Amino acid sequence: MAVTTEQARQWKARFEGERSEAILRWALSEFHPDIALASSFSMEDIVLIAMMADVRSDARIFALDTGRLHEETYETAEGVRRMLGVRIEWYFPKRAAVEELERNKGLYSFRKSLENRHECCRIRKVEPLSRALSGLRAWVTGQRREQAVTRRGMELLEVDEAHDGILKLNPLSGWTEQEVKEYVRKRGLPVNRLHDMGYPSIGCSPCTRAVAPGEDPRAGRWWWENPEHKECGLHARNAGGNDRRKKGEGEE
Repeated sequence: MAVTTEQARQWKARFEGERSEAILRWALSEFHPDIALASSFSMEDIVLIAMMADVRSDARIFALDTGRLHEETYETAEGVRRMLGVRIEWYFPKRAAVEELERNKGLYSFRKSLENRHECCRIRKVEPLSRALSGLRAWVTGQRREQAVTRRGMELLEVDEAHDGILKLNPLSGWTEQEVKEYVRKRGLPVNRLHDMGYPSIGCSPCTRAVAPGEDPRAGRWWWENPEHKECGLHARNAGGNDRRKKGEGEE
């Protein structure tokens, strides 16, 4: 069910400056069970899972298994599931689409052009996300403004026009990296061990590398591309409002 721009504006004004926990408590009371957190098991996502589980043990969490994640990411997901007692709803790409892509273009087509990379992300991430969000009235992300140039204008709450006008919440949008790390440390939450190996931002294995000290945190994502292109299409507004879903994707 779509929310109106006026509703989003009022909610944003109401919660601007509020603690993330208060925003999530309200969102869960307002929208559960039609609200879910999209998790890639970044530190930000794990912070939000902990906050949501504090409010409701049955808070909905979903994740996208692209088929090319790091083993360390699976280990982190399992650690979160066990420690926080949450149920994780996994979504996978459509088998036929992956088979066609790899048979026709090989295993690394995404490194040949921006168009090819968007195609791979669309098949492995964007289409499964559309299915995950189907029927929801709101979703939660762990995005922060300081993460990337493409995220500087992110709102605390916004209408997600790319996904049928549902509400999109970014409760950590104003947090710093240090605040995230401090929350994780205080609560003793599981953390992807790749972070200690120089990976501040973690995506699919072939598209993520470690970064050098002082390098931009997103420099290790799609490192062969310019910074303004470093979005996968999950957050269409960040990529200039371009919804890369093809007609029919997200439908069974």
